[in-house]
Amino acid sequence: MNEYLDEDGYPTEEALDLIEKWHYNDPKGWFEFIFSIWHFGAWGCKEKDEPHDWKENTMVHRYYISTGGWSGNEDIIRAMQENHVLWSVTWVQSRRGGHYIFEVKDEN
Repeated sequence: MNEYLDEDGYPTEEALDLIEKWHYNDPKGWFEFIFSIWHFGAWGCKEKDEPHDWKENTMVHRYYISTGGWSGNEDIIRAMQENHVLWSVTWVQSRRGGHYIFEVKDEN
C-alpha cells in the first residue's frame, strides 16, 4: 500500500500537505506524485507531449486529469489549487464533471 494513502485509498493529510507545498521548480515531479496517489489512475490520468496550441514549433507536456467524482481525487484537486504558483503556471482548462488539463513547457 502507498504510504500516502489511508486504508480506504484516500490521500492522507501528509500527501495533501506535500501537494500544497510542492516546490514550483518541479512541476513534473508534482504531477508524478499526484498520479501515484490518484484513485482510478489508469482511467483518470493521461499525459503526453503535444504541440502548443498557438506557439509554432513549441511542444508542451500535457496532463489530462479526471476525478471520476471520487471525493479523494477532489481533495487532491483542492490541494493542487492551494499551491497557487504551480496551479497558476500549469492549469489550462477545467470542465464540468471534474475534468482538468494542465501543461508544462517542454524543457528540451
